[in-house]
Amino acid sequence: MISVTKRMLVAAGAVCLAAAPAALAEPQAVEPYTLGDVERLDPAIDDLIPEGAEIEVLADGFQWCEGPVWDKRNGVLLFSEIPGNTAYRWEEGAGLSVYLRPSGHTRGGAQSDEPGSNGLAIDPSGRLLLCQHGDRQLAAMAAPLDEPQATYKTLAAEYDGKRFNSPNDLVVHSSGAIFFTDPPYGLAGKADDPARELPFCGVYRLDPDGKVTLLVRDMTRPNGIALSPDEKTLYVAQSDPDAPLINAFDLTGELGVANERVFFDAGELLKERRGLPDGMAVDNDGVLFATGPGGVLVLSPEGEHLGTIRTGELISNCTFGDDGQTLYMTSDRYLCRVRTATKGLGF
Repeated sequence: MISVTKRMLVAAGAVCLAAAPAALAEPQAVEPYTLGDVERLDPAIDDLIPEGAEIEVLADGFQWCEGPVWDKRNGVLLFSEIPGNTAYRWEEGAGLSVYLRPSGHTRGGAQSDEPGSNGLAIDPSGRLLLCQHGDRQLAAMAAPLDEPQATYKTLAAEYDGKRFNSPNDLVVHSSGAIFFTDPPYGLAGKADDPARELPFCGVYRLDPDGKVTLLVRDMTRPNGIALSPDEKTLYVAQSDPDAPLINAFDLTGELGVANERVFFDAGELLKERRGLPDGMAVDNDGVLFATGPGGVLVLSPEGEHLGTIRTGELISNCTFGDDGQTLYMTSDRYLCRVRTATKGLGF
């Protein structure tokens, strides 16, 4: 989910698409205002994002927010602010509030400039799952969603006796298995950190019995991760400026992977726009809303680029919320949303 350091993300020039207030000293909700536009490359996008849809800014002043998840039970959005080691809560009418602090680095000692939680998910039992950069683990909050406490249960912290780099993003399968990625962005020295124990960046599966299985080890910077509606395809974004890809894998009956292929290559877009493949959300028809160069790329199930939600800022991740027809987006600075004509997976 955080694709690279913010400095590396500025890979190609782009101008803001709308004027916005100056950066705030502390994150806070703002009176909603609009910015950006929707680039329409194929008529099919009109059935996904209606003409006239506006991108609203809901909160401002973040350093780099990530990992949004919609809490259906409580009707709120939860998301991470990685440099601040904080998870926030946003609710219509109530605005922004601190949800968890610390969210990712909880044990003291040396830390990187990306110590907090990253990807968040809610499993079928209602537990909040967190990819914790600072603690280098996949964890569950040891408290109910509506009574949050910064206490955590470790779900997985190592593979083959070696600590993970920094678990980044995750998706929960209907079986209860959790697929997650493990690039090095949460390490103090990134890839060259002497604390790094695994010489590769992996894609893993955590089974309900606690077993960790390595699925992919040849992606250079695996990041965002998602499942197709039928759970037959696993998508993994690669936030490597030299190979900015979204790869697809067939899931086998044993939840292994096969038939690795490039689903979308963002190389041409990266020549003119900022950002790298990062977080993803999927609608009920298998359309991917994938962050990448220029904003949120809208990709058909066949990998065709239908259009882009362009905010003028680097977008890290997105998720559907409300009635399933609102796409919430996190960025280096903003929390934004746009109404859609399609419903997110699970709504």
